[in-house]
Amino acid sequence: MKQVLLTALAINISATAFSQQTNQFKLIDNYVQEAIKTNQIPGLAIGVIKDDKVIFEQYYGTENLEDAKKVSPSSMFRIYSTSKLMTDVGVFQLIEQGKLSLEDNVSKYVDNLPKDWQHVKVKNLLTHSSGMPDFVAFSDILPEYSGPKTIERLSKERMDFKTGNEFRYNQTNYMLLSMIIERITGQSFEDFILNNQFSDVKNQVVYSSNALEKIPNRIIKYNYNSETQKYVKSTDVEGKKAYPGNGIAVTLPAFLKWSSHFTTDFLHQKTKDMMWQPFEYGNKKDVFAYGWEINKANDIPSYGFSGGNVSAYRFFPQNNMAIIMLSNGYNFFPAQYHMVNHIAAIMDKNLTDSYSLAEESIIAEFAKKNNIQNAEKKYFTVKSKNPKLDFENTLNNLGYILMRNSRMDEAIKVFKLNVVEHPQSGSAFDSLGEGYFSAKNYDLSLENYKKSLELDPQNTNAKNMIEKINGIQVQRN
Repeated sequence: MKQVLLTALAINISATAFSQQTNQFKLIDNYVQEAIKTNQIPGLAIGVIKDDKVIFEQYYGTENLEDAKKVSPSSMFRIYSTSKLMTDVGVFQLIEQGKLSLEDNVSKYVDNLPKDWQHVKVKNLLTHSSGMPDFVAFSDILPEYSGPKTIERLSKERMDFKTGNEFRYNQTNYMLLSMIIERITGQSFEDFILNNQFSDVKNQVVYSSNALEKIPNRIIKYNYNSETQKYVKSTDVEGKKAYPGNGIAVTLPAFLKWSSHFTTDFLHQKTKDMMWQPFEYGNKKDVFAYGWEINKANDIPSYGFSGGNVSAYRFFPQNNMAIIMLSNGYNFFPAQYHMVNHIAAIMDKNLTDSYSLAEESIIAEFAKKNNIQNAEKKYFTVKSKNPKLDFENTLNNLGYILMRNSRMDEAIKVFKLNVVEHPQSGSAFDSLGEGYFSAKNYDLSLENYKKSLELDPQNTNAKNMIEKINGIQVQRN
């Protein structure tokens, strides 16, 4: 009888778990389809791993808009800067093997570095605290330039800031990490990553930072043209030096396998804990781990990264869960963080990020054209339900996105809403000043820049813009 009762109990628990998982699947699927409509995402793949099992793997939309080929398990999405996670893991694999140290100077492995770079350490590359100039900022550094030739060109530039003082996103850091990996292993960077992280799915992964290169099953990112209101294919072309920072295209099944290996056998837990420790920046403000973003919802940490505003990976150690989002475009506001956060909340209510969910609903209304009144009503409704949340940054970002989408009148209305909501914010008035300046309403622009400077006397941008506007008005008079 006891065995019968235990068997019945096990069956009941199993049935309950299955029912819960089925409900979560439906909730995620319904949400994803709504997010696709809101953001006009052409193609999308979503994966969720929980307790080492793939519990959600779905494909939506089309690989491309030319022949409407459906997204499938064989579709290789470009993940752009999410590629950095594989580089990070490669670096820490070498650290774990005793072949590299976070405290090593880069000059130990890379020859002919400029004098100002001699004290930069491996940890500064991973944490974007090196202060070195970023090669993407210089148009004369061509895609075909090798690492040594790029270094030679950058040696003519000054350091951006004191090493270790702050976080500043920089592709030069990852170019140097790949050169270190090649020096230590004697392999090409891409072979090292593929052999050590994708050995069982090599045919589903490719390194290329060239959107024009013809690669079977690879999906190219689409950029939305606000003037024509149509998507156009990305034409970005970068060389091998960009591989460690943005070079991977991968299928969702291959990424799911990578995540499973990451959980179980790529690195020891002690090494992961070291990798996820917040770096101590000199300015005591910036927060970032060794190559990984640190996110928290209700004090529950998660770690990940995103790329090109079209991909994201997030791992939740306490939940033994990972979420992967791969897409090929969006029409208004980057959706990757909101989607990952929303799916996490569906999986576990304790992972609910109230700010992210509220922001997502606000943005969805402002994204609609000629909907400013309803959008403002939505904003105040959401605010009333979340009185402790401050949406200054959300409104500010929305204003600039509307400007970039040639919706100037709506942008100014959003900036005006922000200064009403935050009358003591010099930043809000600065943005409104910029909005009026872009609309060539110099009188109102000047008025708001002056207000910004009054609230924030250290605002050098406001000072410069006031001088610029005064000069324009003198010429006009």
